[in-house]
Amino acid sequence: MDSERCRDWVLYVRDGCHLCEQFLVELSVDLGPDVEHLRLLDVDGDTDLAVRFGLRVPVLELDGAVLCEGVYEGARVRAALGV
Repeated sequence: MDSERCRDWVLYVRDGCHLCEQFLVELSVDLGPDVEHLRLLDVDGDTDLAVRFGLRVPVLELDGAVLCEGVYEGARVRAALGV
């Protein structure tokens, strides 16, 4: 991963969420092999995350700031990647 992409990508998901699964597929296309650096966090695995996000998944954060929520916004992700 080059220095521009070496950032903190976190995708908050819920097990069995079809929106989360579709989001991840679309995100994987844009991240390519760098998707291996993406952290997936199941909000139901942590009480604080479950309270914080409730039904608001999927949520993609980049360096601690929300980049996308609910639906994948490829243009925003590609802009963040500089492509």
